[in-house]
Amino acid sequence: MADGDNEVASLPLKHRFMDSLLREQTRQNDAKMHVDVSSKDSFKERLQFYFIKNQRSSLRVRVFYLSLKVLSCILYIVRVLSDSGEHQHTCLGCTYKNYTLLEINWASIIWVERDHKLWAIQVSVAVICLFIRILLTYLRYKGNIWQQVLQIAFILEMIDTVPFVIGIFYPPLRNLFIPVFLNCWLAKRALENMVNDLHRATHWTQSAMSNQVLILISTIVCLIFTFIWGVEHLQRAGTKLTVFDSLYFCIVTFSTVGFGDVLPDIWPSKLLVVIMIIVALMVLPIQIEDLACLWMERQKSGGDYSRQRAETERHMVLCVSSVKIDLLMDFLNEFYAHPTLQEYYVIILCPTELDASVRRVLRIPMWSHRVIYLQGSALKDQDLVRAKLDNAEACFILSCRCEADRNAADYQTILRAWAVKDFAPSCTLFVQILKPENKFHVKFADHIVCEEEFRYAMLALNCICPATSTFITLLVHTSQGLEGQHTPQDWHRVYGKCSGNEVYSIFLKESVFFSEYEGKSFPYASLNAYNKYGICLIGVRPEDTKSILLNPGPQHTMKPGDVCFYISLTKEEESCFKTQAACKNSPKTQPSTNSAITSMGTMAIDVQEISIPSSLGPSLSTETNISETRRANMVPVLEVPDSSSFQTGDLLGDQAKSPCQPFSGDECSDGYVKGYPPNLPYIGSSLILCHLRKEKTPKCCMRLEKTCNHKDDDDVRAYALKNKLIIVSAETAGNSLYNFILPLRASYRPQNELWPIVLLLEKEPDAELLETVCWFPMIYYLLGSIDSLDDLLRCGVSFAANMVVVDRESTMSAKEDYMADAKTIVNVQTLFRLFSGLNIITELTHPANMRFMQFCAKDCHSLEFSKLEKKEKEKGSNLSFIFRLPFAAGKVFSISMLDTLLYQSCVKDYMITITRLLLGLQTTPKSGFLCALSIKEEDLCIQTYGTLYQVLSSTVGDIPIGIYRTESQRVQPPESPQSQTSDKVSVFEEEGQPQGLQCEFPDSNAHTHSLRRKSLQWASNLLGPRHAERDADRLSQQWDILPSERQELTELVKKRMKNLGLSTKGFGDTTDTNFDELNINQSNQSYALINPSPDTQLELNDIVYIIRKDPISLELNGTDNRKKTA
Repeated sequence: MADGDNEVASLPLKHRFMDSLLREQTRQNDAKMHVDVSSKDSFKERLQFYFIKNQRSSLRVRVFYLSLKVLSCILYIVRVLSDSGEHQHTCLGCTYKNYTLLEINWASIIWVERDHKLWAIQVSVAVICLFIRILLTYLRYKGNIWQQVLQIAFILEMIDTVPFVIGIFYPPLRNLFIPVFLNCWLAKRALENMVNDLHRATHWTQSAMSNQVLILISTIVCLIFTFIWGVEHLQRAGTKLTVFDSLYFCIVTFSTVGFGDVLPDIWPSKLLVVIMIIVALMVLPIQIEDLACLWMERQKSGGDYSRQRAETERHMVLCVSSVKIDLLMDFLNEFYAHPTLQEYYVIILCPTELDASVRRVLRIPMWSHRVIYLQGSALKDQDLVRAKLDNAEACFILSCRCEADRNAADYQTILRAWAVKDFAPSCTLFVQILKPENKFHVKFADHIVCEEEFRYAMLALNCICPATSTFITLLVHTSQGLEGQHTPQDWHRVYGKCSGNEVYSIFLKESVFFSEYEGKSFPYASLNAYNKYGICLIGVRPEDTKSILLNPGPQHTMKPGDVCFYISLTKEEESCFKTQAACKNSPKTQPSTNSAITSMGTMAIDVQEISIPSSLGPSLSTETNISETRRANMVPVLEVPDSSSFQTGDLLGDQAKSPCQPFSGDECSDGYVKGYPPNLPYIGSSLILCHLRKEKTPKCCMRLEKTCNHKDDDDVRAYALKNKLIIVSAETAGNSLYNFILPLRASYRPQNELWPIVLLLEKEPDAELLETVCWFPMIYYLLGSIDSLDDLLRCGVSFAANMVVVDRESTMSAKEDYMADAKTIVNVQTLFRLFSGLNIITELTHPANMRFMQFCAKDCHSLEFSKLEKKEKEKGSNLSFIFRLPFAAGKVFSISMLDTLLYQSCVKDYMITITRLLLGLQTTPKSGFLCALSIKEEDLCIQTYGTLYQVLSSTVGDIPIGIYRTESQRVQPPESPQSQTSDKVSVFEEEGQPQGLQCEFPDSNAHTHSLRRKSLQWASNLLGPRHAERDADRLSQQWDILPSERQELTELVKKRMKNLGLSTKGFGDTTDTNFDELNINQSNQSYALINPSPDTQLELNDIVYIIRKDPISLELNGTDNRKKTA
């Protein structure tokens, strides 16, 4: 509509004048009506407004009235203390008379001695109080006068004030005893009313608990006050008691002690004692019961965190939907593992009632004074005020992963984050979200961890870099590396010690480790720091940017403002090297022998003639300008060549064209391009350069076992089963699966690692997800379930390299928490028995259920690991689960283990970014990526990990960060019980090393003894020789039984494959004894070592984790250098 259509024509001048007159007349009439209404208010209504209705004036009146009552009690005490009692008591101006009745002379009770000045003051106070009482009674009168007159407060007022007024007109009554001490009850009532008016007038909220405590205390004070002065006055007719004796008798009586040394000797005093005891028994229990109820309610709600504490102490707020014991202990153990957080208080804000198990934990002295539980909601400002969120250092908002609807759990988290940001904008916010598509709603948070992003990324990298999940989990946990140090097993001690490595940061100019490498290249600094201090420099944050770069390569020159990120057992500030640098003027200062860093191994490497094996591929290419022959001497590192000497073009060419291609045809040769995915599944998806198809795959071709116009049935089976597969079993295909595909199709992955991915889904995938993944090469899906053997065979499980089992979302909310993984565990156990050669990678909800993976009830070796885990728990270890063989091997993990990543970000704000870079969820220009390098037999000439570190960093600039080691032994039948007992070793013989390796490294046998032999020797020593003999007999009998079971299972699978029309070629042709060994004694032992010592011997089939420099940046730099040269 046009603007002119909305305009209204203006009135003529005379009409506008009339309109203004009418408005003025209306205003005057309204003002007159208001004045008339005000004038009609009667005098009584005005008094009611001032004394009752108006909050502030009513409060002043009540304060004044309370002061008068307290003053009257004080005047009574003064009167008692000034009464000498030496004269005979009688009325003023009268002769003494004896008022004996019922054996009591009432004269001393009826009459008292009162000073005239004191009497005048008491009369004044009484007159004012009487006037206020009568006025208030009149103002509250609503037609029933007896309702006002018969109130206890009115009766007490008359008793305490009317005799004084009568004494004004009749002087003989001025010495009449008046129980003024009863004014304490009127003062108590005035105090309660005053507190109520104070709340209304000042809008000050007081808890019901404190109000009830005030009522109880005032009641007890009034009872004691009445008892003391009542007994004291009545005993004037008998054995006179002093004020102190009356107080003593009152306390002894009310405490039920009753010594009997002070007693009332006349019946009026005894009657008063009986009355007071009855009143106390009627009043106090009711108020104590109310107080107890409020206390119980407060225990449930948690009370408040006082403003004074919030201003003088440091605290953090934890907002959760429900508090589980595992979540709470993980948070507290990780949070308080850092020395800088020891003085912080944790305020838990949760809408649910405190669980009994959690309540028991919070009563432990370690947590009782540092953790405060408040029942409330983050959406209510009053609850945030109770938690003093505006004074908090940080706020953690965690999602409930046990919810059946994970989107609903995220919506609750989002609202909590909005409420916290609205209430305290300056508070540092840590948010945990479940679904990646909901992450952009909380982008304002300082730190965000998306659970499903990390979960699928770790599952994906486990397929190409074994045990990545174990490596990352150990890296983000805070530990001192003391796990397994008291066991006789070497690998326990090494593995446990390496698990204590963490990522730390420090400025180069402030560092003792790295300051001497200013102006040097990054690989040079990393290698020298590793050789000298045993630490692994993995990345930097340049001073001119805020981005973290993992292994930026030799092109990066270290600068004073760079922030260095390194892996070490301890941070530099807490190491002995820092102390040594501070005390370098003292020549006798030496590092402590128990330093965590000095125990990392040799401090220098003997650089000798090294021939780089060809099996290491292009990563160890010798095309650089480095001499192949070096003289043997002790030097810290090899000189790293300049960046211009690296032939990046050839290096990229070798990596991009690997001879091991997954398919033969045009699709792999020229059907792929490098680019960004054209369709993103959700807002906020990571933009990562990937291998893509030039044309998207038709959706019909992505469906296995279904023919279409592009491929016939035979071709579908051929490309589905011919190559190594990665099968992903999931309940639904959500947007999170994009994060599984992304790291496996990243552009820096060589094409020989682009294995086909088959999604085994129970429900039809969304069209949006298919539209996204159809641009990636070799992505297929099949509708089926992991429960069905036919569905598994159709998707090629018999020829797959990896089987990834994703935890089912529908079972996460089981009635019994730990039963949420039951179906997943049983399905994986079935796969493990049917396909023994399949690498199964599983994700569970609860870490405690990892002990059931690949479960074998008759394995005494696993039993000892269970005992070891229990011992580590008793010692208070946060990583007691690391010795479980499936976890150590990277076969299973729980996403709840990564909760510590968010907690650790409170101290290490860089940990989330570094973890995302390692997992491939985020890329930064010039930043490297995580990959793996396998050690073959011809590579063993390198001998040690330190030498490998030197070779990789000095030739191609790669940084190794750890080793994945697998040690396997064969089970041999025992010879005789006597030989077992005499040798004190296991009943099994170890498998010898290859002859070539034994001849080449004579000293390596002492370091690489049989893991199986040591483990079973340890088990034999713990269980005793008799138990070992019995196990040997049983296992030797099972040796002949299990192979027949293996054959039966193999024949069963073959029959099912034939019925489905699938080829059985290559399946079950060779006897697989690995299945039998795993079920008998779990002979294969795999574990990850983070930043091992330089003298660690390399073994056959070791897999080395390396951070490789970004090939794209190298190619660009090489192109620029060639242009400049030209």
